[in-house]
Amino acid sequence: MKTVSNSLRFACAAILCFAAFSASAQTPPPNGPLGGPEAYVIDARGKIVKNPYGLCWRTQWWTPATAGCECDKDILPAARCAPPMAPKPAAQPMAPKPAPAPAMKPKACNFTARLTGDATFDFDKSALKPAARAQLDRDVIGRLGSCASISGVSVNGHTDRIGSATYNQKLSERRANVVRDYLVSKGMDRSKIETFGYGKTQPIKSCPDTKDFKALVTCLAPNRRADVEVRGPAR
Repeated sequence: MKTVSNSLRFACAAILCFAAFSASAQTPPPNGPLGGPEAYVIDARGKIVKNPYGLCWRTQWWTPATAGCECDKDILPAARCAPPMAPKPAAQPMAPKPAPAPAMKPKACNFTARLTGDATFDFDKSALKPAARAQLDRDVIGRLGSCASISGVSVNGHTDRIGSATYNQKLSERRANVVRDYLVSKGMDRSKIETFGYGKTQPIKSCPDTKDFKALVTCLAPNRRADVEVRGPAR
């Protein structure tokens, strides 16, 4: 009796195994993976049976339409057997850019000083009294320290209503100029100072006519003044 080779024995065992599984799969299961007969031989655990080469055993109900990715991935569309792609996260709306902070306006060092009381000009005069110098030192020169710089200065001269308009215009200009000159003597930049004469056009006090001329002159004294307007940024 001839000895059967190991290859022949293995082939016979494989045939017998397939026959046994084929016999067990003749009656199709009621509900396969596609809702119809099972396309591959499965074992008692419900797992697909594969031969020693890793190939699946197909049943008589196998068709390309019932092929599964585990056994016949090479004949199926790539999209069918590709793992499902995770959905892309929804794009988050971009937060609105914060509105730019409003620009801070620099603080101003603007002020006005007026010669009043004993500092007003004498009638028909343009000379500064000692009281006027003291007032300019206090109310103009003394306040310049709060300014970072001086943008401009206006000196406005005024008169009372006694006399002609032409005469009072010239007198008001002389009064403005004498105040300017005093400020320059205290160190202010002459090029930053402008002078204006308003004559008798801007009175701040009204007085009734009277036969007592001296009393009228005294009453109108507040109008014989000079105003100093300073402009510039604060420190």
